[in-house]
Amino acid sequence: MKRYINKLLTAGFAFLAASAAMAQNDPFQKVKTLSETYTILPFGDVLPQGWIKEQMQNNLDGYTGHLDELVPDLIQKDDIYGKDRLTKKVKSKDVGALGDNEGDWQVQFLWWNSETQSNWWDGYIRSAILANDKVHLERIEQYVQRILSTQDEDGYLGIYDEELRYKFDNENGELWAKATVLRGLLAWYEHTDKPEVLDAVKKAVDNVMVNWPIDGSKPFYSVNPNVGGLSHGLTFTDVLEQLYYITKEKKYLDYALFLYKDFSTQELNEDAQYKKLMDTQRMLTGHGVHTYEHLRSLAAAYQTSGNPELKKAVDNFEEKIRQTTTASGGPVGDEWIAGKKADATGRGYEYCSLQELLHSYASLYAKSGDHGYGDKIETLFLNAAQGARHPEQSCIAYLKSDNSYEMTGGLNGDNSVKTQTRYKYSPVHQDAAVCCVPNAGRIAPYYVQYMWLKDGSNLVASLLGPSSVVMGGVSVKEITNYPHDNKVTFEVGGAGKDFVLKVRKPEWVSKFKVSAKYKEEDGFIIITKNWKAKDAVTIEFIPEVIAHRDINGEHYFTYGALVLAHAITGKEAKTKFFPLPGYVDLKYTPEDLVVYQFAGEKVKQKGKNLIFETRLYNPKTGKNETVTLVPMDRTILRQVTF
Repeated sequence: MKRYINKLLTAGFAFLAASAAMAQNDPFQKVKTLSETYTILPFGDVLPQGWIKEQMQNNLDGYTGHLDELVPDLIQKDDIYGKDRLTKKVKSKDVGALGDNEGDWQVQFLWWNSETQSNWWDGYIRSAILANDKVHLERIEQYVQRILSTQDEDGYLGIYDEELRYKFDNENGELWAKATVLRGLLAWYEHTDKPEVLDAVKKAVDNVMVNWPIDGSKPFYSVNPNVGGLSHGLTFTDVLEQLYYITKEKKYLDYALFLYKDFSTQELNEDAQYKKLMDTQRMLTGHGVHTYEHLRSLAAAYQTSGNPELKKAVDNFEEKIRQTTTASGGPVGDEWIAGKKADATGRGYEYCSLQELLHSYASLYAKSGDHGYGDKIETLFLNAAQGARHPEQSCIAYLKSDNSYEMTGGLNGDNSVKTQTRYKYSPVHQDAAVCCVPNAGRIAPYYVQYMWLKDGSNLVASLLGPSSVVMGGVSVKEITNYPHDNKVTFEVGGAGKDFVLKVRKPEWVSKFKVSAKYKEEDGFIIITKNWKAKDAVTIEFIPEVIAHRDINGEHYFTYGALVLAHAITGKEAKTKFFPLPGYVDLKYTPEDLVVYQFAGEKVKQKGKNLIFETRLYNPKTGKNETVTLVPMDRTILRQVTF
C-alpha cells in the first residue's frame, strides 16, 4: 500500500512539474481554473445610502439623466445599433469630437457613438436602479425593449451591417460596441430577472463565439497597430465573466482566456500584451484608459487558466501602474501614459481611466480577497474621482491633475495646443469626446456594487460608506458619513441568525474601537455572533494627519481616507451655454497663485470640521506662512503636493 501511495505521489509531482514546464512554454496554457475568494452580489443587492445616494440622484437630475438632451446628435439621432448600423457606404459620422472630417481619422472612429451611448446607458441604468427612481426606470424599460428589437435572428446585436461584421483587418468597434451595451443589459437583467433580457445577451455572445471561434480566428488582428475601438474590445471579458457568474457555464471563461491570448499575440501598440508586461523595465506608454481597463481582462485570463506565468504578468502590470498613480489614486494618462511616471503637477488623469482602474481593482479584489485593493479603490474614488467633479455644478473635468493651478483647457495653463480643451469643467466635453461624462455616471454605481461581497454564507464590508445589503434573510445597514466621519454603525436585521461580519480595516487605521467582541485577521475586523433583531455594532476608526511622500518625493497629507489640499481661489468664466437651462462649460484662473513648499511643520485640525492648518514656505516672500488645508473633494483649483 505504501509503495502504491508513493507511486501516486510521484505521478502527482510529475504532473505538476510537467504543467509548470508547459506553462513556461505557453503562458496561455490552461492549468487549473481558480475559484474567486469572494462572490460578487447581483447588481442592486447592495444599495447606496447617505451622501453616495444623494450624489447619484444629483447625477440623475444632472448630466447622467439629461446627457441625451445635451448631445442629441450623438445619442437620439444616431440609431447606430438599429437602422443606422455602419456599412461600407458610411465614410463619415458626427462623433462629437475635434478632428479632421475626412480620411482615416473619421473612419477610425465611426464606432464612437456606440461608446457614448452605451456607456451612458450603463451608468444611467445602474444609477436609476440604485436610486429607485421610477421615472427614469420606466424610460429605461423602453430603451431595453428597443435595443432587444434590433437583435437579428442569428443573435447578432451590434453596430455593423452584414457586409462588415466579423470581417475586419483594421480598426473596428465590433467587440467594444457589444461590451458597452451588454454590460447595461446585464445590470437590467439582474434588477428585473426578465429571462428575455438574459436570453438576448446569451444569444449575442454565442453569435460572437460562433463567428470568431476559439483558436480558429483572430479577433484582434489589424494591419494597423494603432487602434482604438479594436483594443477597447478586450473588455468584452466583462460580459463573459458576468455571464459565467449568472450561468456557471465555463465556456464564457474559456473565451475570455482566448481573447486575451489573441490580443497578446497580435501586433498592437498596447501595454497589456503578455510579452510587454514580462519586460519589467518597460514603462507603460499607451492610451491610459485602454491600459487600465485591460488589467481586469488579464486577471480574468489568469483566473481561468491558473497559469503562474499570467500571475507574474498581473504582478508586473500592477507595479507598472503603481508608478503611474498619483497621491489621490489617479492613474495618469493625458491621454497617453507615454512612458512617464506620475507627477502631481506635470501629468493629468482622465475620468474614463478613473472608472476603468476602479473596476479593474474591484475585479481583482473579489478574485484575490486581498484587502489592499479596497484601499486603492477608496483612495481613487474618494479623492481623484470626487476631486474631478465640480463641487457645486453638474459637470466634471475630463482631465484633472492633483496640483490643479488653472483649468482653462490645457494642463495648468499650457494652452499652446489649441485642440487641447480637456482641462475644464463641462457636462458633456463634446469638443474633445463624450466619453468621460458617461463614465462619471458609471463610477459610483460600480463602487456601490463592490461595497459588500459574499464570503461563503458571510458578508464582507469590503468598501466603506453609507449603504445597505440583504443576503439570505439577513439585512445590514451601514450608517456612516465615511470618509468625512470615521464612525461606522452596522445595523443587522435577522433575529437568531448566526453569521460572520467581516469589515475591512483601512490601511491608514492604527487605532480603533469596536462595540462588540471581535478578532482581527488579514486586514479585516471579524465579528462572529448570534445576531438579534435590530442588532447593532459600531466601529470607530481614529484618524490622524499623516505626512507622506509621493513617487517623486513630494510631500502630501492625508486624514483618514481623505487626501488634503490647499484650495486656491479662482476666477470663474462661463465659456459655453447649452440649450438646456443650468448647464454650462466653466474655466478657472487663479486670483493670486502661490506654489507653496514643504516646511517640515505639523498639520493641526481646526475644531471638529475638516479644516486643517499648517505652515508652508512661500517662495515669493521667502517666509513660512499659515496655510489652510481641506479635503481635495471640496476643491476646484488646488495644491496637493508640496
